[in-house]
Amino acid sequence: MSREKMEFDVLVVGGGPAGLSAAIRLKQLAAAAEKEISVCLIEKGSEIGAHILSGAVIDPRAMNELFPDWKEKGAPLNTPVTDDRFAYLTETGATHLPNILMPPMLNNHGCYIVSLGNVCRWLGQQAEALGVELYPGFAGSEVLYDGAGNVIGVATGDMGVGRDGEKTDNFEPGIELHAKYTLIAEGVRGSLAKQVISKFGLDRDSDFAKFGIGIKELWEVEPAKHKPGLVTHTMGWPLDSSTGGGSFMYHLENNLVAVGFVVHLDYSNPYLSPFDEFQRFKHHPSVKPVLEGGRRISYGARAITEGGLQSIPKLAFGGGALIGCSAGFVNVPRIKGTHNAMKSGMLAAEAAFSAVTAGRAHDELATYETSVRQSWIYKDLKSVRNVKPLWSKLGLFGGLALGGLDMWMNQLGIGLPFTLKHGKPDHASLKPASDCQPIAYPKPDGKISFDKLSSVFVSNTNHEETSPSTSS
Repeated sequence: MSREKMEFDVLVVGGGPAGLSAAIRLKQLAAAAEKEISVCLIEKGSEIGAHILSGAVIDPRAMNELFPDWKEKGAPLNTPVTDDRFAYLTETGATHLPNILMPPMLNNHGCYIVSLGNVCRWLGQQAEALGVELYPGFAGSEVLYDGAGNVIGVATGDMGVGRDGEKTDNFEPGIELHAKYTLIAEGVRGSLAKQVISKFGLDRDSDFAKFGIGIKELWEVEPAKHKPGLVTHTMGWPLDSSTGGGSFMYHLENNLVAVGFVVHLDYSNPYLSPFDEFQRFKHHPSVKPVLEGGRRISYGARAITEGGLQSIPKLAFGGGALIGCSAGFVNVPRIKGTHNAMKSGMLAAEAAFSAVTAGRAHDELATYETSVRQSWIYKDLKSVRNVKPLWSKLGLFGGLALGGLDMWMNQLGIGLPFTLKHGKPDHASLKPASDCQPIAYPKPDGKISFDKLSSVFVSNTNHEETSPSTSS
């Protein structure tokens, strides 16, 4: 098939925090060195930010480095955290944990409650102003290699393909985007990231990848119930003590509240439905009063990388690198990854800029791997590396007690001298249905809880009815 080809110095696949930070940093370096470097960023969403699940608490550390004057530039970090609460839920009550008992690294003061979609839109504007070529609406569908097996770019998907996989009258072939270096920033379990991880054996020396599913809704609540800057995290009900997960509720500006639920995917009961657990959670006596009288604006869900430090694959390969959640830099106990994703993009950009200006192409960006290990990303993840394995092996109470102790010890510089292994992939925890009890979930009331179809309707997910089905 004959396809149009476009050439760039660096290609970034994915318009999330990591990809945008990489593209911006490349242009900043080029401007400082008075050199020209062509940077292209493609994003599968219809616009930058369209596929970002909004409502997050972010540590501004990376933003401070990328744009020290972000406040003057109008970055949409408008709501600083002012009240930080942790609670353990039973079906009818909540026990609040004193903040003084929580490891300091879990303190959210100094962080901001944001619409991450708006943050990405703002980053996209900064990237475009610096000269980055942004192409929203284009998803990478195929990794391109040279004769030596190094990555030389990606091809975007063909358009106008029918449900049966055959070309329609509107068929247009994808475009080949060639680059000296390709940075993969697709997010969790992206299709291209999985291809390069497999081809180059990047996970050969890392532990099993671990995942969670995060489900989130954005609500407009009654003004009297809105508390800008309030952050609440809970554990316990409706999950049992052997099932990992928890909830969050973030009060943004303009009477908006992001409420969500995370379930670790190493649960054992195949009847468990993360979606229905979330809907049930919203009826808890400490949650329902906040939402009553309000209206749900949007719904979404995303996978979360939970393996931590020991599950990060080799980051660099011939012709490119993995950045952001394609590599897995989420700090699970903090429920934060944006700062690490942005920093990884910046470090990859620095490695790629040095290589391009030295006249190199399609080789391995080894300095990126080194710089990550020497950065605060590594320190951030190392301090919590044993929490997830302990929780998975010992359950909620034992795991979090020892995990909390380990985080305190790390805070004091005397953490465990070894790294625990996850031991098995998530799916290996699942038991046969015949060994488990079905779960009777309550019927949604259409006011606080909702069914799946009405939720997908407000998720802003659209596709042509004639589109071919895909699997990954």
